[in-house]
Amino acid sequence: QVQLVESGGGLAQPGGSLRLSCAASGFTFRFVTMRWYRQAPGKERELVASITSGGGITNYAASVKGRFTISRDNTKNTVYLQMNSLKPEDTAVYYCNAMAGPVYWGRGTQVTVSS
Repeated sequence: QVQLVESGGGLAQPGGSLRLSCAASGFTFRFVTMRWYRQAPGKERELVASITSGGGITNYAASVKGRFTISRDNTKNTVYLQMNSLKPEDTAVYYCNAMAGPVYWGRGTQVTVSS
């Protein structure tokens, strides 16, 4: 059974940092490109960042480039999203995504950026 479990969300002040984690199980993690998406209230879900199976190639949405960093640890079956210089517009539910045959989603973790 595939599971993606996000953690690390919470409340941060503008300019602050958070680190999200997504623990994966039920598939061969090291072979799968992983992605982080987010969905703000009233908006469509958008791709934030992606990382290839070996971690060699990463891509970012223009809105987060230079502030967010995606990484993975294939020994721990975990993907991370380091978020720095947070802005109020980063407020959203953040979801982990894996295309391991079917597309799998985690349940999400809430990130709120507010003073």
